[in-house]
Amino acid sequence: MFYGASALLEGEGLSFSKHSEVISALGERFATNNRIPKDYHRYLIDAQAQRNRGDYNIDPNISESDTELLISRAEIFLNFIIKNIDSI
Repeated sequence: MFYGASALLEGEGLSFSKHSEVISALGERFATNNRIPKDYHRYLIDAQAQRNRGDYNIDPNISESDTELLISRAEIFLNFIIKNIDSI
């Protein structure tokens, strides 16, 4: 999802190295003006939160259903980008 969001931003001439910067810029450039559904911005925010839990918590307690939801959302987000890249 991060690289898909980064690709959209690259199309705007923007490049960021931090996840937080990509998430913020995606919201500003694409979600607030409905170029992408706002839910997709939320998907990215939630995925980053899960990533942080997995990377930094001693016991992240990420369930199989949490993982399945993240994968499903990532597929939806990336398929949207692929189908709409020329019109976003």
